[in-house]
Amino acid sequence: MYQQAAIKQYRNVNAQSAITDASPHQLIAMLIDGSLARLASAKGGIERNDYAAKGVNIGKAVDIINGLQNSLDMEVGGDIAANLYRLYDYMVRRLMDASIKNDAAIVDEVVSLLKEIKDGWDNIPVEFHHKAHAATPTAQLATNVG
Repeated sequence: MYQQAAIKQYRNVNAQSAITDASPHQLIAMLIDGSLARLASAKGGIERNDYAAKGVNIGKAVDIINGLQNSLDMEVGGDIAANLYRLYDYMVRRLMDASIKNDAAIVDEVVSLLKEIKDGWDNIPVEFHHKAHAATPTAQLATNVG
């Protein structure tokens, strides 16, 4: 029992360290990855008829997607930010449908959309990553959503 608690604490410290040291670009990437991991767990919950796991993981994925949506800078981002805002809203609505209907295919649809966003995000040239650190609202979001 003690060993499991120690392992969990070690993981928490490592995760907190990664968040503190990450650039805003890296934080967004971590949030997208976290959402994808939660959705994989939610899909597994649906497939195993583990409705509690499904609900918890869809809820966490929705929290992360809402955080991504709220981190958009609508003034600077223009049409891209507005389109992402609508896409994140669509994903949340679809995840609510997936939860209600216990439909893994809907989870897959959202995963596909998030992977497209991730691919675009991962291909942003390094010179645009802006090396600001933990004082950003996104860093606080990453700390709270998990």
